[in-house]
Amino acid sequence: MKDLVQSVELGVAQRSGVEKKRPKILLRSELSRVGLAEFLSTYVMMALGLGSVAQVVTSQGVFGQYLSINLGFGLAVAMGVQVGGNVSGAHMNGAVSFTMCVFGRLPWKRLPLYIFVQLFGSFLAAATIYAIYYEAIYDYCGGNLTVTGERATGGIFATYPAPYLSLIGGFVDQVFGTAMLLLCLMALSDQKNKPGARGTEPIFVGLLVVLIGISLGSNSGYAINPTRDIAPRVFTAIAGWGSDVFRSGNGWWWVPLVATPIGGVLGAGVYKVFVEMQHPRFSGQDIDTSEDESLPLKKERNICSDVCVKLETNGNS
Repeated sequence: MKDLVQSVELGVAQRSGVEKKRPKILLRSELSRVGLAEFLSTYVMMALGLGSVAQVVTSQGVFGQYLSINLGFGLAVAMGVQVGGNVSGAHMNGAVSFTMCVFGRLPWKRLPLYIFVQLFGSFLAAATIYAIYYEAIYDYCGGNLTVTGERATGGIFATYPAPYLSLIGGFVDQVFGTAMLLLCLMALSDQKNKPGARGTEPIFVGLLVVLIGISLGSNSGYAINPTRDIAPRVFTAIAGWGSDVFRSGNGWWWVPLVATPIGGVLGAGVYKVFVEMQHPRFSGQDIDTSEDESLPLKKERNICSDVCVKLETNGNS
């Protein structure tokens, strides 16, 4: 028994020694940590998502079909949330960040940081996939980099409308798609409704993106994300596709930039008015967290918690 006690004490001492030798965090600035996490989340999401498109296009359907792209982007979003959700909230989407600012879940002063790192992560991911699939792309298109036509490859990186789609129709398409995204994210994280179980948020957010792709993807590729679309578009303009990336689709490029933030605010607003504001409050039985709901999040935990999860103050009550 004495030997057992000594062994336990020795183990505790060794663990204490290890803990004392752990390296300190390299960055003490919270903004720096948030920015790095948001960048890496966006990069992972975009690299895996664009990679799924590149594989389907350059293989001419041999290694996947349209559903492969839906699943690829959905799983890529899930992995992005997993990578940085507890640090930055893993928005990975300028429309989400903008909507969070409008509803007081993210301070406005942080919006430029989120937008910048999302753009940088998306641009770098596009460059990475271009490098990895360089030979496949040139073999597929014969060295003729185009946005439209039978062997077009511009759509690997940015979204373009179907030939039948007007700018007005595309604008409505992007507003509605992004509205569905934010409305469902609000629902998934509403603690008084049916929130996703703790730790399952990446799975549900990924499934949501798959669902949007399956139901709303054929018109224009369901960008539902301004930073995801414009950064790879700029990259393709530089890499050889030229100014056609901005002229194609009757100047389609601005639609994902303008329509998605509008859709995000509309979708989140509809959920808040129709559901969140209608939750009954029971004195002594249900803690009223409405005050917390109006406060900016001090620590972003995941993409769902940044949407509408309440600050956990009941631990001190």
